[in-house]
Amino acid sequence: MTKQKKADLALVLVTVCWGTSYYLMDLCMEEMGPFMLNVYRFLGAFAVIGIFAFSKLRSVSRTTLKYSFFIGLVLIVVYSMATMGVKYTSQSNAGFLCAMAVIFTPMLLFILYRIIPERKIILVLAMCVVGMALMTLNEHLQVASGDIMCLICSLAYAVYMVLIERALKHEDVDAFHLGTFQLLFTGLFMLILTLLFETPCLPQTGMCWFGVIFLSVFCTGACFIAQNLAQQYTSATHVGIIFCLEPLFAAVVAFFLAGEVLLPRAYAGAALMLAGLLIMEVDLPAFRKGRE
Repeated sequence: MTKQKKADLALVLVTVCWGTSYYLMDLCMEEMGPFMLNVYRFLGAFAVIGIFAFSKLRSVSRTTLKYSFFIGLVLIVVYSMATMGVKYTSQSNAGFLCAMAVIFTPMLLFILYRIIPERKIILVLAMCVVGMALMTLNEHLQVASGDIMCLICSLAYAVYMVLIERALKHEDVDAFHLGTFQLLFTGLFMLILTLLFETPCLPQTGMCWFGVIFLSVFCTGACFIAQNLAQQYTSATHVGIIFCLEPLFAAVVAFFLAGEVLLPRAYAGAALMLAGLLIMEVDLPAFRKGRE
């Protein structure tokens, strides 16, 4: 097996973990608040990485710490909205709507840097708007509060990706250090919010302990390491297409483990959104002429 195929397989496993995380977050929040859950998730992930790579972390630069601090602030919004969104909407909806960051990112790049999106992006945006309407609007044309939270999560994650791109342009910013210390700052910020708005607690059941450990070790710590290592050996197109599978895995997990069944039009909307994500990542000949 080539290095690229191994990298792609690793990214598929990362995506499976992230798709599973929506079910585990829903499970854990039966015993604790969203901020407390994220404290375990991020400080636990930082501890895991620190144990296995402590020697590599001692040479972190001030610039990396500065960017990690501000990125941590953005991740508060990302994971607070994602965690609370799961609480107030279906796991399937949360998986698809949180993946909309891949759509918001080119919009932010246009607003901030005047990078004009390709014409296929316009098509994808239209498909996603229709898909979100089919998936999230009920018979009274109302949107659940959890759906709005998940959309805020995806917008904040788009800001996160733009910040990451800007940070990595600095010569003294190390990608591994940045990915690790943003976990530390996010966990500390979540701890402050927990002390202000929630009551700190420990998991009470074996299933909750399993959920917390899996979210921390695999869905956060291991996934950050795997993503950084895998992207050295595969293309950006491969990564984008693989990560588009996250909402699909979320829906599959919700169906088999939570017995969650959506209306037919919701599945049609989800399929339309997934098709839009794939169109955006694949270089289609029909849209190539617009760039030439």
